[in-house]
Amino acid sequence: MSKLGSGSLVIATHNAGKLKEISALLSPYGMKCISAGSLGLPEPPETGKTFADNALIKARAAAEASGLAALADDSGLSVDALEGRPGVYTADWAERQWFEGDPGRDWYMAMGKVEGLLAQHGPDVDRSAAFHCVLAIAWPDGQHVVYEGTCPGSLTWPPRGEMGFGYDPVFVPTGRDQTFAEIDPAEKHSISHRADAFAKLVADQFGA
Repeated sequence: MSKLGSGSLVIATHNAGKLKEISALLSPYGMKCISAGSLGLPEPPETGKTFADNALIKARAAAEASGLAALADDSGLSVDALEGRPGVYTADWAERQWFEGDPGRDWYMAMGKVEGLLAQHGPDVDRSAAFHCVLAIAWPDGQHVVYEGTCPGSLTWPPRGEMGFGYDPVFVPTGRDQTFAEIDPAEKHSISHRADAFAKLVADQFGA
């Protein structure tokens, strides 16, 4: 199986913030991260049924188009009582309808949808949930590897905190009393699903 060495790595994203975050994590290992967006690579349709499916779709497309190793991630929230939903549709649940005049994302609407579905199960519903992150690395020769990180917790209502994004204001990680949106960002990043996945990637790829 191929391994990352020092050199260039395509990050399969058009998001400057995500590129910066991943670059900071990998730069100590000699990796020069380049975004798919800066290379003019198209974003492939995310048609997978799982986080791993979607991460691999993005990583493989970037590796094939660039001729370089590529890293992609896919992440989201799963709620036990909702049979794992929203899952791969985590971001889709926040999409506003075009007829509302704004095609952006409304995370309060998404959190409200989750809470509404939980309420249908009654006051004693199991509120267990988890954030998941899958990191996929693909090489131009077709080899690939995936690493999955998880942060278990439970959902609360109403939303609390101003420091997070997405579903952070309703997610309380196991062992904490505060939501992700109430926890200092540096601390949150140290215990998050993405941190868990990156720890596994670094241990496997760089022996650290």
